[in-house]
Amino acid sequence: MSATIAVGSLMLYTRIPSLTKYYMSELKLELTKMVTDVVPGQIDDVMPELPSATGPAIELPASPF
Repeated sequence: MSATIAVGSLMLYTRIPSLTKYYMSELKLELTKMVTDVVPGQIDDVMPELPSATGPAIELPASPF
């Protein structure tokens, strides 16, 4: 029984890095999908309308010389 617990613990201990890497990659993928779905709508709401015309040019100050 002790040997089974020791072997099981050793196998779990050696698999932790690969399991962690797998779940982190899944989490990153899911977060990326969520952010790409939300961001375009947020940007459209915040951006002001672009002007259709501009004002006159600014005159240069008169030279004292």
